[in-house]
Amino acid sequence: MTETFKIAATDAGLTDDEIRAALTQALQPALDAGELRNVLILPPDFTRFHSNAGFITNFYYRFLSERGVNVDILPALGTHVPVSETQWKTMFGDIPFEKMIVHNWRTDVVKLGDIPAEAVEEISGGLWKESLPVEVNKLVMDPKYDLVISPGQVVPHEVIGMANHAKNLFVGTGGSGMINASHMIGAVCGMEQAMGRDHTPVRRLFDYAMEHFIYGKRPILFCLTVTTAPGGKIRTHGLFIGEGRNCLTEAVKLAQQKNVDYVEHGLKKCVVYLDPSEFTSTWLGNKAVYRTRMAMADGGELIILAPGVERFGEDATVDKLIRKYGYRGRLHTLEAFQRPDADDLRANMGAAAHLIHGSSDGRFSITYCVKNITKEEVEGVGFKAADYDEMAAKYDPSKLSYGYNTVDGEEIYFIPNPALGLWINRERFN
Repeated sequence: MTETFKIAATDAGLTDDEIRAALTQALQPALDAGELRNVLILPPDFTRFHSNAGFITNFYYRFLSERGVNVDILPALGTHVPVSETQWKTMFGDIPFEKMIVHNWRTDVVKLGDIPAEAVEEISGGLWKESLPVEVNKLVMDPKYDLVISPGQVVPHEVIGMANHAKNLFVGTGGSGMINASHMIGAVCGMEQAMGRDHTPVRRLFDYAMEHFIYGKRPILFCLTVTTAPGGKIRTHGLFIGEGRNCLTEAVKLAQQKNVDYVEHGLKKCVVYLDPSEFTSTWLGNKAVYRTRMAMADGGELIILAPGVERFGEDATVDKLIRKYGYRGRLHTLEAFQRPDADDLRANMGAAAHLIHGSSDGRFSITYCVKNITKEEVEGVGFKAADYDEMAAKYDPSKLSYGYNTVDGEEIYFIPNPALGLWINRERFN
């Protein structure tokens, strides 16, 4: 298959017909040659609803099924909870819910090998000196599948810099060893040095794994989107299709233009809204912290309106760890990580990294406004707490506009969905 690019020429984005044409062009030669009998699709889960990967997955499912190809769908869950039937229908349309295969990051993986310790040490600048296991869901490597298709969105990310491509494999369908270690390496190396950039330490580790364990061994076609969602409507500015690294390189360039917003000065007060259909835990909701921290002023206030958040972790084990250790800053978490009695935290390095990412390190305050967790529980993990209804009445997300607003004579900055971008104080970044 040849490398294929389709980039929207205007801010209006690609039409559905243009997307369908590019997707068809990518697969038609293999279909004409009779090379496709079984195909596995690895779309993101509902936390990437605005990726437009649901549309791509639906098109390929129908397009291939109508031509006699068996199609299986394995959402790249990573450590997230499985997609619900309601979420499935919203994101993937009329694909039968029964076609979903649920990835279990603790049990469903096969180990491909290790990134040697010396390579990890060199890539991390000496901050991590242990080998890194490379694991993926066993179906990804199953020779039954003639092709694996990996659709998804390239967007700023707190661990890897820019999400997707190899991350969809090694985290989305990866195992505990890779997920935990890669997240901890990202935290140790510093997320503010990574977010919005391409060749970060974790990305370089994933590139190494692709070169040594995937390329030439498994045919994987990446369908990478760059999107925004003004008013909640998905706008696909670019679609980059290919089997190699080049599709990611090109997508990153466009995402840096479309998904990074600069503010001229640090934000003294920022209000972020978390759609309850998308954000049900602080594990997911802390994107409000990750994506705004580079824009927040010292001593500023981040207010998170989170009506759907009802727990901390995505599973019981991680939820317990968050409640035990809390979001108390990088140094506190690293000190706890080294304690003799912290075997539970060391066994879940991804959770330890998450605790680091979810804190402001005391530089600005974080107030969670929830309906389904008590004030005492929120404060118990290190955040401030406020009543959702009271704060939503003052900062009504249905009335605020994206960007700067004035509420009761005070300037605030409003973000309706933190998953779609990265906000940076231009003064601090420069």
